[in-house]
This record gives sequence, C-alpha cells and structure tokens, in this order.
Amino acid sequence: MKKYKVIIDTDPGVDDSACLVFAFFDKKLDIKLLTTVSGNVNIKYVTRNLLHLLDKFNLDYPVAVGSDKPLCREPKYAEDVHSVMGMGGYIPPEKVNHKPLEEDAIEAMYRTLKEGNGDIAIIALGPQTNIGKLLLQHPDIIPKIPKIIFMGGSPYGIKGFTEHISFNISSDPEAFKIVLESKIPLVMIPYDMGRNEAYLTEEFVNNLKEINDVGKFLFQMYSTYWEPKFKDKRIATNDTCAYLYLVYPHLFTCKKIEVSVDTNKQPGKTLVKFDKKGHILLTVKIKRKKFLKFYLNQIKKLNNIKFNN
Repeated sequence: MKKYKVIIDTDPGVDDSACLVFAFFDKKLDIKLLTTVSGNVNIKYVTRNLLHLLDKFNLDYPVAVGSDKPLCREPKYAEDVHSVMGMGGYIPPEKVNHKPLEEDAIEAMYRTLKEGNGDIAIIALGPQTNIGKLLLQHPDIIPKIPKIIFMGGSPYGIKGFTEHISFNISSDPEAFKIVLESKIPLVMIPYDMGRNEAYLTEEFVNNLKEINDVGKFLFQMYSTYWEPKFKDKRIATNDTCAYLYLVYPHLFTCKKIEVSVDTNKQPGKTLVKFDKKGHILLTVKIKRKKFLKFYLNQIKKLNNIKFNN
C-alpha cells in the first residue's frame, strides 16, 4: 500500500477537526508533523483544540505552534461560524495532556522537510502564514516540497457570498502571494467545493449520532455549524476535501489554472485563468455519491473507539 507522507497545517475549527479525525485513521496517510496557525480562532485555542483531539483519540503526533497573526495584518477570526472555542457545539476542556514541540512551526516544518526525500506534501487547511514564513526564511526548502494542497479561494464566487473572496486567503493574502510566486505545484480546493459539492444534508448529519461514538462527536460539533445563506440546512466539508484529494484524487475532477491574488483593493480576491500549462490544479467537481459512501464507511471503521463523554 502506498503511504502519503504529509505535514498538515491547520486552524481547528470544526471543519479542520472533522478532517483530522479522518486523516488520523487513514492507513494511506503518514503524518509527519501537525502545525497550528491563527485562523478560525486564535492560536491559543486552535492549538488547544488540536492537542485535545490527540488526547481524545489517544494518538501521538508531533505538534508545533505556528503564527499568531498574519504576516502584516491584524488577525481575524470566524468565531461566529465555529464558536468562541472553535469546535462548534462541542466544548473542549481547557486543559490538555499532550504538549507541543519546543521548536516553532516554521522550524519544525523546515526540519521535517529537510529530513524527507522531496516526498512530504503539505496540506494547508487554514491561512497560509506559516508556509509563507517558511518560504521567506528558508527559500532553499522550495525544491523539497513536491506539492501543497490548500483549502481556500473562490474563483467562481458563490451566490449569496462575496465573490472571489474566501476566509483563508483573505486572512493573509500576502502569505498566499508568496506561496503562489514560489511555483511549487499547488492543488486548490475552493471554498465552494465543500459547500456546493461535498456538503452533508441535515438528515445525513442527524444519522451520524446513531453510528458510533465518533459519529456522535462529529454530530455534536456540527450541531451549530450549519452553513449560512442556504435555503436548506447543510454542513460544508471543505477541509476534508483537501485531505481526500491527496489520498483519493480519483474522486475529483480538476482543471489546470494560474491564479493571482489581490493584496490591495480587495484583499484575498483570487482571479483564475484556465491554462493547460498552469502549475495549479483546481478541483471543480466531486463524485458526490462515492464521497458520501466513503464518509460513512470511514466512520463505521471506528466502532472500536469509545469516549467517556
């Protein structure tokens, strides 16, 4: 079985936390490092949430604490969507048992990538501040990064949302610009992928709590995470799509593009140009039935996991 080596840069976050639950237990994934970045909530809470997940699932992965604010902007958060603590309807404890590494995220990423053979991809689930800093401080690492799969950007716009703007990119457009200009091969999971393609219906979400303890945990997080501005109740799976692309790319339809980002008038606005020679792959469709089947099957595989709360 091929195993995909990866660093996951994350800002948990409901959708990040759900993605991590699947990634932690996927035998095709070899997680070398987890790093946190300010995004959905502040760096204190996203780090606490990640460490709590390791506690809750009795796992041990190295975690490094990353940037507490964007490169040159004030931080903004999505507490109205993820809740103040960041995990939706699930309230994590204040204290955790797992501890982060002493080295910060940038140095931990650099060391981990240097130790690899150019075969450790990065999955970026939040603003790309850590990656931007990594490339600025250690440009020699660029040839060692085979691919960055990132969730963010809205190349088409979504009815009811601000056209071309997404939270992750607009939180730190300067960092994203650095990543774009590095010419590292990129895979863009636009924020409409999880909302318009790979979303979960209200019935689907309600049924999760009947499967097992992991399903109950996901249901609890999702209970306050319904997407705004849609007529139906739905849960977006944006970050899960980013992980899925690396391990199960056959689920997606992609097109080659080039992207530019506005850092002035409309910070975070992403403009897409379809280009057969482009260094970026854009996911445009997902095989929805297969995705939903996969989602349920992965949860059912975790029947042996039991929680006390």
